Amino acid sequence: MAETKREIERKYESDDSGLPDLTGVAGVAAVLDKGVAELDATYYDTADGRLAAASITLRRRTGGSDAGWHLKFPVAPGVRDEIRAPLSDHLPRVLAGLIRSRVRGAEVAPVVRLRSARDVRELVDDAGRLLAEVSVDEVRADRLTDGGGAAQWTEIEVELADGGEPVFLDKVEKRLRKAGVRPSGSASKLARALAETAPRTPGTARGRKSGKAGKKQPDASGKKPAKGGTATTTPAPATAAPAPSPGRAAPRAPRTAGDHVLAYLRAQRDAIVELDPAVRRDLPDSVHRMRVATRRARSAFRSFAKVLDRSVTDPIGAELKWLAGELGVDRDQEVLTDRLTAALDALPRPLVSGPVRNRLRTWARARGGGSRRRLLAVLDGKRYLALLDALDRLVDEPPLLAAAGGAPEKVLAKAVRKDFGRVAALVEEALGQPPGPGRDLALHEARKRTKRTRYSAEASGPALGAPATDLVRSMKALQGLLGDHQDSVMTREALRGLAGQAHAAGESTFTYGLLYGREERRAERVEAALPDTWAATADGMHV
Repeated sequence: MAETKREIERKYESDDSGLPDLTGVAGVAAVLDKGVAELDATYYDTADGRLAAASITLRRRTGGSDAGWHLKFPVAPGVRDEIRAPLSDHLPRVLAGLIRSRVRGAEVAPVVRLRSARDVRELVDDAGRLLAEVSVDEVRADRLTDGGGAAQWTEIEVELADGGEPVFLDKVEKRLRKAGVRPSGSASKLARALAETAPRTPGTARGRKSGKAGKKQPDASGKKPAKGGTATTTPAPATAAPAPSPGRAAPRAPRTAGDHVLAYLRAQRDAIVELDPAVRRDLPDSVHRMRVATRRARSAFRSFAKVLDRSVTDPIGAELKWLAGELGVDRDQEVLTDRLTAALDALPRPLVSGPVRNRLRTWARARGGGSRRRLLAVLDGKRYLALLDALDRLVDEPPLLAAAGGAPEKVLAKAVRKDFGRVAALVEEALGQPPGPGRDLALHEARKRTKRTRYSAEASGPALGAPATDLVRSMKALQGLLGDHQDSVMTREALRGLAGQAHAAGESTFTYGLLYGREERRAERVEAALPDTWAATADGMHV
């Protein structure tokens, strides 16, 4: 089993003077000496440093109160989520899954060993409650690859207690600065170790050498390195994804139409990769955000077909559609259930006839059963990893067409106008039909094209400026209106099914009919508001 802890901490440079007196910090009643802990941590990464490039750390640590495997993801400056698993010789499966979108087929193996003597103090208030833990760490870093460089330093670490207010760290920092202590130039011990133990190159310096590298460590599979040498990483296989690494050149600032489209696609690729661990951890809104990234990428393929060769992008788009569908199983059910529950909660009690709530709960569980396990299996599957590889190849070796070299003000604006024109045709077609299934379908098609226009305007924003930004805003409003209409269509379909089940079980169907009627009125209000909304949107189109 793994547990998650939100880690909020700050690091400071330290000299031989040790820790200043912190009894003067506002709110601190006592500073408790908790003794010295000996910590021994081995950090793992791929041969090309994919985890470090993403500011992700994976370590196996002994000593202290939290020995085990630790995986840390950045949340914000000074804030990380640490997922802990029990100590073992092998990388726990749950942690391996959380880094799979980064490492793909590459092996993770030891890269750095850090041994620290941690002198710990606890800052407590007058009720004895822990406010923060402050430690002075004497660190020795030994690189386990690339020649085995070494370095030593001392640092001060201040970690906020669980549930504490981050403003308290400001008070501690004020006291430290007054004593001459300054914030560390490195975000983490690993980042400093990698920098100071890096192989020497002409014109650069390395951290202080302090002897041989540490003793041989097991790799992530528990294997020891060959006798007579230090542990080394295993090169990634030929099929491994070319994930971002510290040595990869940053993309140039967008100039051409192709540059802008690729920048947008790169952002969607990055979002999918970065959201993968959050989806696995079932964090709020993570599935929805990943699904949106797949839609944005697919939309860009279609909107900018004059920029990127569709013979290459169409197969990737098909796989993105597949992934969006797998992600949507839970999401669509959740949205529909929330809408039905809210509608039921809004009814006066006398209008709820029969076991409606129990039937709704049973219906929701039956439709959602097993979908979570299915999604995790998808993320662990070869098809998904192949899709991530394909997205990498696309942005690294793009299939550019002639228009890609054109001026973005012309190429991108033309694509956006084409998308908008299709929205206009679909909205006019829908408004020209009588209420009923035909209009419902036409409005649904208009909604999908509205999304595409919103995304193409979004991708074009850096090049086209305010007109594109204004169009994104108006398309978002139109999408919301049409989305509410489609939600009503889907809710009525669900209510018909629920009423049929209730009738078959001999239950009252009164409440389902009442809710169905309310949803009809809701859709009618949307349809009544659409002409004015659309007229304002069309008048504001200036791309």
